[in-house]
Amino acid sequence: MVSILQRLLRMVGEAVRDLAPVVLVIVFFQAVVLRQPFPDLSAVLAGLVFVILGLTLFVQGLQMGLFPLGEAMADAFARKGSLSALLAFAFCLGVGTTVAEPALIAVADKAAQAAGEAGFIAPGEEARSDYALNLRLTVALSVGVALVLGVFRILKGWPIHYLVIGGYSAVVVLTYFAPPEIVGIAYDSGGVTTSTITVPLVAALGVGLASTIRGRSPMVSGFGLIALASLMPIVFVLIFGMVV
Repeated sequence: MVSILQRLLRMVGEAVRDLAPVVLVIVFFQAVVLRQPFPDLSAVLAGLVFVILGLTLFVQGLQMGLFPLGEAMADAFARKGSLSALLAFAFCLGVGTTVAEPALIAVADKAAQAAGEAGFIAPGEEARSDYALNLRLTVALSVGVALVLGVFRILKGWPIHYLVIGGYSAVVVLTYFAPPEIVGIAYDSGGVTTSTITVPLVAALGVGLASTIRGRSPMVSGFGLIALASLMPIVFVLIFGMVV
């Protein structure tokens, strides 16, 4: 019981340490630069406590559940020897985690709101909802394709920089032809996809797969899936803007 309590206190301390820079920046600019009191200080402090506890439990949950699960499933699919099953798992994992990504949901909703106010889509809540959903699905499909491509890269031993250079070259070309109002959303979509839900499982998939395949180093081949998962949404959303 004592060891569990000590471990919990250590994890809370680590969460406080990680959040300290953000808290200090906010306090400094609010108190020194703006010279204004915090609005509803009790609510702010309560929210900070919830964030610390949430971050503590989230990190512990990743270490206990998502990382081992992702590595175990990648190992099982690799040992099974079915390429189609492995690729289907990678695609479904990319789509499923991205659709549920809170950051993507927030950005898609903001993008739909801005598009409606600017007159780029039909007015009304239904049009905004459809736009946000289509944007989320486009990004989700792109991450699924990215993971399929990333799994192929690990299996074949392709250098990651070839794919990244080629992908961003396509981004530059598509940016020239895409409507200006979709370019910023496309670039932001590449960042929000790699957040709290997607990153742990994608990283676990890459490391687990590279650890299982003979001749593949987890350090060299296991990482890089997240880079592709950040790149492909930019390409897909630019095309989405050109088509829709």
